[in-house]
Amino acid sequence: MIEIVHSLPAPHDTVRAAADAAGRLIPPLWPLASSVAVNPFLGHAGEPLWVAGARLARAGGAAVTMPRRWYRDRVASGLIADEDLLEALAQAPAALRPAGLDVLKAAMQAEARPAPVLPTLASLCADLSGIDWPGLIADRITAWAAGHFDEGQALWAPPSGRSAFALWRDWAVHDLTPEIAGLSGFARHVAEVPDGTLPALARAVARLGLGPDALESYFHQALLSLGGWAQVARYRLWQAELAGTSDGTLRDMLAIRTIFDEALLARYGDAVAGRWAAVATAHATPAAPTPDLVLDAILQEAAERAGQRALAATLAGTSPEGGTGRPVLQAAFCIDVRSEVFRRALESLDPGIRTLGFAGFFGLGLAHRRFASDVAEQRLPVLLKPALHTCAGSHEVAQADRSARVAARAGRAWGRFRQAAVSSFAFVEAAGPLSLGKLLGASLGLGRAAPDDPAPRLDPALDPAARVASAAGILRAMSLTAGFAPVVLLAGHGATTVNNPHASALHCGACGGYSGEVNARLLAQLLNDPQVRTGLAAQGIAVPPDTVFLAALHDTTTDEVRLYADDLPGMLRPQDLERIRGWLAAAGTIARGERALRLPGAADGSRVPRRSRDWAETRPEWGLAGCSAFIAAPRRRTAGKPLAGRAFLHEYDWRQDQGFGVLELILTAPVVVASWISLQYYGSTVAPDLFGSGNKLLHNVTGGIGVLEGNGGPLRAGLPRQSVHDGEAYAHEPLRLSVCIEAPREAITDVLRCHAEVRALFDHRWLHLFALDQDGRIAWRYAGDLRWTGTARPGGVAPEVPLRAAV
Repeated sequence: MIEIVHSLPAPHDTVRAAADAAGRLIPPLWPLASSVAVNPFLGHAGEPLWVAGARLARAGGAAVTMPRRWYRDRVASGLIADEDLLEALAQAPAALRPAGLDVLKAAMQAEARPAPVLPTLASLCADLSGIDWPGLIADRITAWAAGHFDEGQALWAPPSGRSAFALWRDWAVHDLTPEIAGLSGFARHVAEVPDGTLPALARAVARLGLGPDALESYFHQALLSLGGWAQVARYRLWQAELAGTSDGTLRDMLAIRTIFDEALLARYGDAVAGRWAAVATAHATPAAPTPDLVLDAILQEAAERAGQRALAATLAGTSPEGGTGRPVLQAAFCIDVRSEVFRRALESLDPGIRTLGFAGFFGLGLAHRRFASDVAEQRLPVLLKPALHTCAGSHEVAQADRSARVAARAGRAWGRFRQAAVSSFAFVEAAGPLSLGKLLGASLGLGRAAPDDPAPRLDPALDPAARVASAAGILRAMSLTAGFAPVVLLAGHGATTVNNPHASALHCGACGGYSGEVNARLLAQLLNDPQVRTGLAAQGIAVPPDTVFLAALHDTTTDEVRLYADDLPGMLRPQDLERIRGWLAAAGTIARGERALRLPGAADGSRVPRRSRDWAETRPEWGLAGCSAFIAAPRRRTAGKPLAGRAFLHEYDWRQDQGFGVLELILTAPVVVASWISLQYYGSTVAPDLFGSGNKLLHNVTGGIGVLEGNGGPLRAGLPRQSVHDGEAYAHEPLRLSVCIEAPREAITDVLRCHAEVRALFDHRWLHLFALDQDGRIAWRYAGDLRWTGTARPGGVAPEVPLRAAV
């Protein structure tokens, strides 16, 4: 018999520090109503891909690169050239990389040996007993967590005012399922756990024989086993820290999961103690990258360098001649890659049409209350706190707003009656046939779009000086301070889909997972204000008297554009409005034709709009699949070039950027948001079991927070398979984002020097950074540690220009 050796309980500060460090490795998960893309490698930004791969393989059995055959196919087809392999090879650690190109090519022909994976205690006990303890633990935690974290889907709200750990204990002592499955005495075990999260954790890890050096690794694995529930708890911590407070839910979830292991070891200790002691010892040693992990990271880097060569060639191509003189229309779209296709189509219709890209919240960080709603929607990047509060409608419609809220509450009450435990049966029997028409209409895609809210207003209003300062700051950030067209379109974006739990993920990420019309309409009001125009002129921004700012909403699923001309009574001539509508309709036709080539079953552009109304359509659009580049430069550098909806495009003219404050803003906000999108698509492609949400056809919405795949298991986070795969091949090519900025290298370096968290993304190559030269070509690559190297490019090699000389 092997005796279980308990450690002395670790000090609470040690347990807390290890739990918090492990928690930082977990990405947050936003609820479905406002879901945004999140970088699943957020906690690994301070280490290179092969080190993150070692950690994630050991804790969760996850890969961080594609299967090796994916790279072999690209080498065989010539997409990855020898020069890409050689450059990538030079970036890898010398002690673990192949000795040369021939050795690399030979090694890549063999399949990678799986990186070491540490078994969980639950899996060890499952091997011994034949009982699926990992699955049962996941189901029991989900059964409780779905109610505890509920966002309004459940009819009964859980009690509040106590910690998640305390509330789980109250629930778990009455849950007999673990005991029925074979974990006898579990309810008594939970009842005897010390009060408080840290005391409970300290006792559990002591009984598990885990020393201080093993805690962070063990805690990381435990949190990964919780799936999306750990990410929901991480989201609560994120929100609390954004508000300047703290939250202990992540430690609570960790204690809950650890108590199951404590009980399992007590139940199976004699049989499992020896194997578990070896695992506990392994947890105390750092995860070490293997040569195979480094080799796969080299192949991934080579694939990215191949993509960068193609991008460099595209940017080096000749741009079409633009119109001279005053443009007939300017249109500001979100930097979103889906806007690139539409912008290119729109510009092709008339040489006097100019477009530009800017983050879709248009520089207005809003907490917005929609008409007839009590919910404050955070319509801004999730990295920021709202600075402005807005609501729908003027003071004159306040009474209508109150009446609509009463009607909405009545509607919610009726809905709860239909779903309640008893009345739902009678309701279906009596009223079910009345729903036949609605059901048939939805099946045929005949549903009507929801009406637009009244125009938004600031509540409270800003004083005149603040309004002028806000308008000036936004126009400068857009590099739009002169050459205004008679009409400047401000186009936010959203997406129309039905029967799609992840619908908000197709909206504007810069607007916090909501559509962007509120921000666009508010900015149009601000820039059309005569008092603001006068104040702008005093700051050197002279907007012509005949220039009108017009808000719009680009539907990225249908490529239709809604104009909010009713916000501007009498300001636009009917013939001008009709001409703009004609241009937008024609651009939509062109964009749909291009997008249909990628969408499975679309055949041609005419079928694209129907997908948005088809409640059986699992791929209403590809969203951001394929994103691989971020370019901050004047539009003339990218206009007309075949970027294929793969590039985020941000308007930026460094010559107008006094002090490089706009450059700093771009690198610390839009670039970071784009990196979250890029790396979410990357993670959901290379590690779908850990960072993806599985098959859409099996999804069950849970608590309004996320989805289960099937009827049990942990909450699933990330993108569904249908978002990255067309059923036969990958729709997304997993390449880490290449960020290209036309600005002096010294200025870019200064920003990185001041922002360590952004610099880490580039130093460890979670993102690649390039500087464009005076011709808009990729000329310099950021090499890490605030160093730059010249790049080979079409037409020759970029000279080694000193940083100071680049200014």
